[in-house]
Amino acid sequence: MRVCFDTLCFGSSQRTAADDEPRALVNTGGGALTVAPTVNGDRRALNETYREIELNGIMGTPSAMNADSENCVANATMTNDMQPLIERIRELEALLKQRDQEMLELRSQLDKLQSVFPYQQYARGSRGPRKQRAQGISAEPQTSSSLQDLTHQTFPVYDKSEASRELIKSAILDNDFMKNLEMTQIREIVDCMYPVEYAAGSLIIKEGDVGSIVYVMEEGRVEVSRENKYLSTMAPGKVFGELAILYNCKRTATIKAATDCRLWAIERQCFQTIMMRTGLIRQAEYTDFLKSVPIFKDLPEDTLIKISDVLEETHYQNGDYIIRQGARGDTFFIISKGQVKVTQKPPNSNDEKFIRTLTKGDFFGEKALQGDDLRTANIICDSPEGTTCLVIDRETFNQLISALDEIRTKYKDEGDSRQRLNEEFANLRLSDLRIIATLGIGGFGRVELVQIQSDSSRSFALKQMKKAQIVETRQQQHIMSEKEIMSEMNCEFIVKLYKTFKDRKYLYMLMETCLGGELWTILRDRGQFDDATTRFYTACVVEAFHYLHSRNIIYRDLKPENLLLDSKGYVKLVDFGFSKKLQASRKTWTFCGTPEYVAPEVIMNRGHDISADYWSLGVLMFELLTGSPPFTGTDPMKTYNKILKGIDAVEFPRCITRNATNLIKKLCRDNPAERLGYQRGGITEIQKHKWFDGFNWEGLAQRSLEPPITPVVRSPIDTHNFDQYPPDADEPPPDDLSGWDSNF
Repeated sequence: MRVCFDTLCFGSSQRTAADDEPRALVNTGGGALTVAPTVNGDRRALNETYREIELNGIMGTPSAMNADSENCVANATMTNDMQPLIERIRELEALLKQRDQEMLELRSQLDKLQSVFPYQQYARGSRGPRKQRAQGISAEPQTSSSLQDLTHQTFPVYDKSEASRELIKSAILDNDFMKNLEMTQIREIVDCMYPVEYAAGSLIIKEGDVGSIVYVMEEGRVEVSRENKYLSTMAPGKVFGELAILYNCKRTATIKAATDCRLWAIERQCFQTIMMRTGLIRQAEYTDFLKSVPIFKDLPEDTLIKISDVLEETHYQNGDYIIRQGARGDTFFIISKGQVKVTQKPPNSNDEKFIRTLTKGDFFGEKALQGDDLRTANIICDSPEGTTCLVIDRETFNQLISALDEIRTKYKDEGDSRQRLNEEFANLRLSDLRIIATLGIGGFGRVELVQIQSDSSRSFALKQMKKAQIVETRQQQHIMSEKEIMSEMNCEFIVKLYKTFKDRKYLYMLMETCLGGELWTILRDRGQFDDATTRFYTACVVEAFHYLHSRNIIYRDLKPENLLLDSKGYVKLVDFGFSKKLQASRKTWTFCGTPEYVAPEVIMNRGHDISADYWSLGVLMFELLTGSPPFTGTDPMKTYNKILKGIDAVEFPRCITRNATNLIKKLCRDNPAERLGYQRGGITEIQKHKWFDGFNWEGLAQRSLEPPITPVVRSPIDTHNFDQYPPDADEPPPDDLSGWDSNF
């Protein structure tokens, strides 16, 4: 079947009035599907029938029609005249209802058709570089104490009929985002959804409001609109409002009840708790299984957690041969549910001899991980309801087992150097600084170029943040973490923090200035970079990640906007608002980052660690080489759905070389434990990749390598490499004296 996307795609940027008519897919011959107007013609017919009734005076008021006996006779005649029109109205209303249902089914078919085709909008020929700055987003940080209580936290379970449960489950599995949930999570979500009802004409979701609830519709119909423009009608069995369960965000459309509606709903806190609890319980269970296996028991905790992340659940039916004697294999199994029987066929015999039964927690095939791949017995599923095993193969195992301390050896403790840096600015006061110009505008305030009044030979960047806004968005923990992490940093590829200040309204961070400008500005103006230029900037980020990850620090906000060029042309990481110091071998759960750069495990709230940074490194490479990230949509949820489809669904343009493609795909693996940089060789595996063949890593570390772009910086206060910003016209923020920033 040939699919004509010119007619299938509803998202055209240029639309006419005719384009807004609902349409149906029809076959025009030759196997092509096109879209033809249907519903509006029926609506026009219905409106004409109503007008005919009005013109004939049939819809007069009862008082006028019953004024005298003559009118009563006339009424009888008019009633007879009305009957065909009433029948016609009923026919048209039934037809409209049928057409609406057909439209819903066709839209669903269209989504499925488009989902199986690689999206090609990222090739330079069809889409230019992005011209707007990417905005980071964050949910409220999860505290470690709340995570410890997750396993004991319970939510109310609401009674539902079996039909309602099945409808909710089907709606979730039909939703592009929620279909990625595990069945155990879906079952718990179904349990916790509570009923809500809306009368016809009620607003369920209002565009621009902040939302925290996702809905599944069981009865009725709703109309979706954006900026007062009708978009679609939704019938029962659909999920809507799902972006709100990821983080605090404004609704992007209005949803109004067209009829009386019955819905099922769940709050973000409940949804995220279910997601986190499932992941934590599974990780603890898998790790306990591994500790009972002799070849694993002496491995460090962080290695066991990595192995638990790559264990795959495989289900076998009763009587299935999981392993056959004499066959070659490279797979190790742990039984997580059910049991198996072990049999062996003696030499010169056709009969299998029963050896023993293995149950939950038992394992088999461990010799395959050590290189002995000839199976010595049969393993047969021996449970009426089947057996579930956790499986890992030899290659994956070998990639994870190593001296994981390797990545911690490169950077020695630079405490003395950092201490000298802090002492230099110990007596500096905020009043000693004078503002020269604005370098940027962020989520909580502005970044100003400043100088110490007594020293015109140097300049600094002063980041000022509104305390009240930080509290309003519940980002206090992120801000304190940013200050603590940057205070310890002393790396040539990370912007240095010199001193912090605070007053009643603002927090201030005095930092190293990089007057070469943002890498994003250069990329925007040039469109894209060649292989060599991209390699240099990627290598700078690799060095910064090497430094951070060796200290168990995850960055979480990589993008060209957060890479600044110093006066020599070297790139430095800036903005550590989403960074976090992880406990050894532990994950973090807060949704934060920039939509186009977040990893799948962040979206699905499975817990994430430094492997999420390697995903974003692959995305950065793609954007530097093409001018646009590989995953972009018209709204964040569409972007997240594309991320969940994976890097293999992206068509790579010709400007990306074979080796660059290979590295990007190895960095953007769906399974975090399979990403290059996270395996046995650590980040050095990235440095040794073919794309970096011949690259002078030592010269980069010593800053003797010639950068591909050397910015022009004429003086310590030259800001021509930055965009110009208007003066701050906002009213001063309110005071915040709550004391949460006492250690800032």
